[in-house]
Amino acid sequence: MRHTDAPGGAGDPPGFRVEDCATQRNLSAKGRADAARIGARLRSEGIAVERILSSPWCRCMDTATLLQLGPVEAEQTFGNVVVLSDQIESLIAGARAVIDKWTGSGTLLVVTHGANIQALTGISPASGEIVVVRKRSGGGSEAVGRLILD
Repeated sequence: MRHTDAPGGAGDPPGFRVEDCATQRNLSAKGRADAARIGARLRSEGIAVERILSSPWCRCMDTATLLQLGPVEAEQTFGNVVVLSDQIESLIAGARAVIDKWTGSGTLLVVTHGANIQALTGISPASGEIVVVRKRSGGGSEAVGRLILD
């Protein structure tokens, strides 16, 4: 899932720090409301989320938390590949490994950045869009659908 609305373009302001939300692009009021609404919709549809991982960026952690689908764990490998462009190959390889190793009985939900999702799936998602991925029988994963929950 791409984080919900966070105005200001791609990346973050110069001098931002991951550990300081005041230095980052953050969710707008619309983004916060959208995250809560998307979580309510997923719950009403009976979509059970077993584990939630998030980029450590505040807009992703806030989106994941506002969904109210369960505890959220920050996962470094889903960090913003636009800002960490010198680490893109290792971040994407790490993200693929996390997804490919998922063996839970329920859904793994990852909240990250649009550029990360595009690098993983070839799909450029809208804010708040969920790209559904499933494991291939021979290994790896593939995008099989897109959810934009109004």
